[in-house]
Amino acid sequence: MTAMAETRDLIRLMTWLSPAFPIGAFSYSGGLEQVVADGDVRDAGTLRDWLESLLAQGNLWNDAVLFAQAHRAAGDADRLAEVAALAEALSGSAERHRETMLQGEAFLAAAAGWPHAVLDHLSGAAAYPVAVGAVAAAHGIAAEAGLAAYLHAVTSNLVSVAIRCGVIGQTHGVAVLAGLEARIVTFANVAAGSTLDDLGAATMRAEIASLRHETLPTRLFRS
Repeated sequence: MTAMAETRDLIRLMTWLSPAFPIGAFSYSGGLEQVVADGDVRDAGTLRDWLESLLAQGNLWNDAVLFAQAHRAAGDADRLAEVAALAEALSGSAERHRETMLQGEAFLAAAAGWPHAVLDHLSGAAAYPVAVGAVAAAHGIAAEAGLAAYLHAVTSNLVSVAIRCGVIGQTHGVAVLAGLEARIVTFANVAAGSTLDDLGAATMRAEIASLRHETLPTRLFRS
């Protein structure tokens, strides 16, 4: 790949995973708002621990595996449909289902600015990691690079949630992201070579928080 092509791919990833890309990620906390209300995340240290758990053995890890599967299946409509169906079925709560499916749908609609047949394969609807993984592959972006950008974007959004919930300030938020940088790179590398056998989560408190969030009396976020 030429230097110009690499730069183009970098800019494309930055655009797709920018907070300005119209997928409404700012509306969702993935249950983090409930976790803050419960006091489990209360400062920069507990936020970093929480995010690292999600990356290592939670829903972010499963999303990374599904991203990699969608990336490999991008050229096979039937296989891609199977991955998309699995990703949707793995949503652990109504709010998680709404979060991943609506973001995925919005991503595909916005990605129509870069026309490709893969958009037709997904029929305008897919879980967010599947949508991004398939579109990245369709445009020749390597799985590891796409995964690193995806995980960084999702983690950055969660840090933003913590800032808006008043847990940390912006300076501490940047420090949390800096501290997770090496871990994100590692998980992106491992997930790029993963298989469906690697799916699995052990973050029960996160899943329960996501289930409980819909009953939180005062909410800033939809999940």
